[in-house]
Amino acid sequence: MSRHITVAALTAAVVGLGALTGAPAAQGAEGKPSAPKVTRAGLDPALVAGRGADVSFAEQEAENAATNGTVIGPDRTAYTLPAEASGRTAVSLKPGEHVEFTLPEAANAITVRYSIPDAPGGGGITAPLDVAVNGKKRSTMTLTSQYSWLYNQYPFTNDPQAGLLQPGWWITECSCVPSETTPAPEITKPFRPSHFYDEQRLLLGKRYRAGDKVRLTVPAGSRAAWTVIDVLDSELVGLPHVELRAANALLFGADPTGRRDSADAMDRAIAFAKRKNLPVYVPPGTYQVNRHIVVDDVTIRGAGSWYTKFKGEQVALPAPAADGSVHTGVGFYGKDAADGGSHDVHLSGFAIEGDVRERIDTDQVNGIGGAMSDSSIEGLHIRHTKVGMWFDGPMSNLRIKGNVIVDQIADAINFHGGVTGSQVSHTFVRNSGDDGLAMWSEKRANAGNTFARNTVQSPVLANGIAIYGGTDNTVSGNLVADPVREGSALHVGARFGAEPFRGRLDLTDNTTVRAGTYELNWKIGLGAVWFFALDRDIDADIRVTGDHFLDNTYNAIMLVTDWPVKDTYKIQGVRFEDIRVDGTGTSVVSARAAGSATFENVDARNVGAVGVNNCGSFNFTPAGSEFSLTDLGSNDGGGTTGDWLAPWLLPNTITCDDRPPVVAPPAPGAW
Repeated sequence: MSRHITVAALTAAVVGLGALTGAPAAQGAEGKPSAPKVTRAGLDPALVAGRGADVSFAEQEAENAATNGTVIGPDRTAYTLPAEASGRTAVSLKPGEHVEFTLPEAANAITVRYSIPDAPGGGGITAPLDVAVNGKKRSTMTLTSQYSWLYNQYPFTNDPQAGLLQPGWWITECSCVPSETTPAPEITKPFRPSHFYDEQRLLLGKRYRAGDKVRLTVPAGSRAAWTVIDVLDSELVGLPHVELRAANALLFGADPTGRRDSADAMDRAIAFAKRKNLPVYVPPGTYQVNRHIVVDDVTIRGAGSWYTKFKGEQVALPAPAADGSVHTGVGFYGKDAADGGSHDVHLSGFAIEGDVRERIDTDQVNGIGGAMSDSSIEGLHIRHTKVGMWFDGPMSNLRIKGNVIVDQIADAINFHGGVTGSQVSHTFVRNSGDDGLAMWSEKRANAGNTFARNTVQSPVLANGIAIYGGTDNTVSGNLVADPVREGSALHVGARFGAEPFRGRLDLTDNTTVRAGTYELNWKIGLGAVWFFALDRDIDADIRVTGDHFLDNTYNAIMLVTDWPVKDTYKIQGVRFEDIRVDGTGTSVVSARAAGSATFENVDARNVGAVGVNNCGSFNFTPAGSEFSLTDLGSNDGGGTTGDWLAPWLLPNTITCDDRPPVVAPPAPGAW
């Protein structure tokens, strides 16, 4: 590959690589389409019953629809289009080609997840996609790649021809530190393209029945050399919500056409509503807002996230703010915790659409921010902001429920220090640019929080759900699928300066699928759930109970520390109970740290390597590994090497294979 290859050529190559491993389309254009196949995270819904978010839409994978395009994937290799697709497979269309979905139930609205090429110099392009139902054209969607396509090393860039952002970092591409290497290595550009996908929603204008056909066609002459369709979500959206006894934002000058900025009008409506003890109602429309709306002791209700939209441009500040921000943009913010925070804030029934195209960590360009205690956030749709919701404590008693957060540059939701007694539930996350859901106990411990019954799909970087320190927190009933790189599905990390783990941490009744990424720096595969002791010991009452780890790319469970601190920090006392492991590319457990864990009723099948890959802290002592396993009984099943937790592995037999070969597991099925 030429060093000066264009982005268009690179992305064509990326699609081509997927096509080489592609399966045939579900049915050709002239054939009879198969019955609609509804999935959840690319799985038969029966495999995840009672787990993940309850959502209003039916999810259909493009590779299961009728098409005359090309199925790309499956492929889990980072920096490829299939790897970032739901289920690691999608459909690529050239101009003139289509994919056709059969509605599984009545619907009047669709969401299309797609990718189109970047502009040669970065910045994105736009391209059309025709939408027809039952052979009659309904609309032409204008797709864009302006909010996708990042390159290079953290914190990433929109410039495909940029040199290394961190030349002093070790990179696997040359197995070297470029700035310390003579002669300097030649690094292919664009370097590490990622964040390929975006999505758009469309109201179809009428109700269609189950069995009706929705066809997506790339018109001839499209500017996009290819269009990848990943998923179609279809749903029946109800009528707009109307609130009569309220401070109607229109009466205070809010402009539903989006031509005039409505931020000041929202401030006036909020002030009036607080004086009169009324909610604020925002009728259907698109409202231009280019700064933060500060909320405290107020209820703001929209007509529903399909109808009421706050849409803003990212605005450069004349001088950096005190917090380091160099931009502002649309967002609803509680007051800073240092100023007492906000209380009794209730937000529901609207969309927030930002304009964030690059990652600047000091920028406060999040959909929701600040501190909000005794508050609730429900029924929002948030996209194209830096972080969907970022909360800086101390704050308490926040309830987040039933939201959709997609296409973020960084996290979807982060409880950042001192958030207590709060909950995120039934929230759907797709295509976050960093952790999907995170509790980060930096400086102050998060305590008594719960992430319950959420779905996190295709986090491009880092983890689906991550807990960094804290006390008495719970992660339960979630569904996490398809992490791409530098993380996995579930993560317990003593890192990033987090406060220690204290009390109890429960990871209960979660399901992960196609999890476990290849860690470029270490050149090893991570587990679906992984524990990482980097800054301190992990030594608390941690219980992993009732979880299902399905179709694991590498290990199901991993406990690891970094080489410079391998003889300093331990991971000990973790309890695994009532676990199902269906398919591992390598082992059930990979131990790369000192410490201990217990296992009870952990059943496994389709295990690709030895059940326990026990390296401990790599000192290979005569007494065995520095990591000990305790068998509490009923640990059954395994793979080609016999029982996964055979007696000869206990308590600390060294079975270290630093980089074991990977055996692709079969698709998961009923237990």
